[in-house]
Amino acid sequence: MSKNIKILQDKLEKAKLGGGLKRIEKQHAKKKLTARERVDYLLDEGSFEEIGALVTHRTTDFDMQKQIYYGDGVVTGYGTVNGKLVYVYAQDFTVFGGALSETHAEKICKLMDHALKVGAPIIGLNDSGGARIQEGVRSLGGYADIFYRNVQASGVIPQISAIMGPCAGGAVYSPAITDFTFMVENTSYMFVTGPNVVKTVTNEEVTSEELGGASTHSTKSGVTHFTSVNDVECLEHIKKLLSYIPQNNTETAEKLKVSLDDETRKELDSLIPDSPNKPYDMHDVIKGIIDTDSFFEVHKNYAENILVGFSRLGGRSVGIVANQPMSLAGVLDVDASKKAARFVRFCDAFNIPLLVLVDVPGFLPGTDQEWNGIILHGAKLLYALSEATVPRVTVITRKAYGGAYDVMNSKHIGADLNFAWPTAEIAVMGAKGASEIIFRKEIQDAEDPELKLSEKEAEYAETFANPFKAAQRGFIDEVIMPKETRRKLLKAFAMLENKSVQRPKRKHGNIPL
Repeated sequence: MSKNIKILQDKLEKAKLGGGLKRIEKQHAKKKLTARERVDYLLDEGSFEEIGALVTHRTTDFDMQKQIYYGDGVVTGYGTVNGKLVYVYAQDFTVFGGALSETHAEKICKLMDHALKVGAPIIGLNDSGGARIQEGVRSLGGYADIFYRNVQASGVIPQISAIMGPCAGGAVYSPAITDFTFMVENTSYMFVTGPNVVKTVTNEEVTSEELGGASTHSTKSGVTHFTSVNDVECLEHIKKLLSYIPQNNTETAEKLKVSLDDETRKELDSLIPDSPNKPYDMHDVIKGIIDTDSFFEVHKNYAENILVGFSRLGGRSVGIVANQPMSLAGVLDVDASKKAARFVRFCDAFNIPLLVLVDVPGFLPGTDQEWNGIILHGAKLLYALSEATVPRVTVITRKAYGGAYDVMNSKHIGADLNFAWPTAEIAVMGAKGASEIIFRKEIQDAEDPELKLSEKEAEYAETFANPFKAAQRGFIDEVIMPKETRRKLLKAFAMLENKSVQRPKRKHGNIPL
């Protein structure tokens, strides 16, 4: 027995060293943590239980039997974050550059199966050069096995991906299917084909960072939701995200204890500018509504004309979708619609109530938007909100024009409660544009067309640029003073806590992709 104990101890020590001390030093030289260091930092101290530490690959081609490493390039297991169970795998770049093999994939798949059976989040820490080319189609099959499980787990357990090194080729599709993707600036990148292939095929010269770095994917493509300056900050952000979401789709996020007193926020009364064309920062509205410092913004640098993120209201986790007047006047465009729709569907899948703050002048016009499918992409947000069964509350702060009024969680698409501030303008379009159409002939025939337009614009604004017509029809449940917004929302979400909606039986809807 003592001999086997010694053998076990030796094997476990080798497993902990991954590809060896020299390769660990190289990893540190790149300002990157090792796979095990990442797992240890992410999880509560002493909570990690490893699965598959002694697994090795089974390949003999290209003399691979001479290169055996315990764990086969991925650390897998379970532990807790803030006392809650999570499953985690971390690819080890010190072993074959983190390349995925058949057995490497089997370890990840086993972990995903566990997570799905138990109902706990799974977190993937990606740092891999891609498929292990010595194994050919077996490594490609391993990727597909992971993708399939990603799809089966979607909407059942939260799936989080952190890209902490290279992630290229087929490897990118697993993070793309998961719920949230994190990237680390200057040390991580994602792309389907690398710079060399791009140059060969298109003659474009581009660096890995320009093609698929954290900045590129957080601002241009929207592939990544969060960026961090280093590994430690990335792992801290993952911990924070987990605090807002439940363990699985049958549970709700943990409610924190908060003391409530006078919940009026007088600063909101003076927030909206007198001029309807002057912008203001929707972050200030959010700040005046939520629990102190609880807004955790998602997709911060992408489609900045709409804000999405998690927050707390009376200790409850809520998802916020809000137009941002500071960027493109808060219009809905292709990117904003996709961003918001994806976030709404996550919140609905995991029982997180939705608060929608509206100041939208409409959809962005132009050939670029039309040719890039604003009709389809705008319909995604419409579909996502119409489909959502979680508590849904809307506050219109200022403009709610045209089809964008309908799309932004209007009463007509199933919102539970719709509030409006006295500054709200709910109409088909702005007063100037409407007047130019309705009173075209009258304006043309006037002695002073500009004066007549101004008069008709004021007349239209007086009639329609307010929330009272909509309130008379019941499309707005209550016109409220801005300072009362937080108090109203606290009561509204408490009232809606046990909301239950039964949908018609169907396999699934056909969202306009």
